[in-house]
Amino acid sequence: MCDLETFKIDLKGMKTDEQRLEFDLNDEFFKALDASEVNGGTLHVSVSIRKASGFYELQFYTEGTVIVPCDLCLEDMEQPIVTDNRLVAKLGAETNTEDDDVVIVDENEGILDTAWLIYEFIALAIPIKHVHAPGKCNSAMTRKLEELSGAVRSSEEEVKEIDPRWEALKKLNIKD
Repeated sequence: MCDLETFKIDLKGMKTDEQRLEFDLNDEFFKALDASEVNGGTLHVSVSIRKASGFYELQFYTEGTVIVPCDLCLEDMEQPIVTDNRLVAKLGAETNTEDDDVVIVDENEGILDTAWLIYEFIALAIPIKHVHAPGKCNSAMTRKLEELSGAVRSSEEEVKEIDPRWEALKKLNIKD
């Protein structure tokens, strides 16, 4: 089981002005988060934290592969991921912010949980359309898909033939 506690960063307890963290993610990480878009994967995440006056600048670099379902055949496929994200964290009492790149951390605790942030960065890096390379999809599913799409085309062609009674009604509606 993945321990999500390791992804919590104590911003107030930073000893130096710069800190670097490394995380290796696997299937357990995605199961622990109950991630619906990703079935698993193997990724390496580097986080560099720079303490400045009044805020913390975090840079996330993620590289690896995730397992997602193919849009055509629904079988699992590997999707390479490379993403570089920047985030600013501020200590404060207010947790609501208008800016998507700024996170307000409760100043009493000073703990930033990065597990869900890392997952969101990964999910945003997945292309909208993810399909196997040509010829790699499940052949049985591809045949069934072609068979069903052919049946849909033939039923659409039948609908295009208009009943002559409707043609007569359309003539009544036309005003000269």
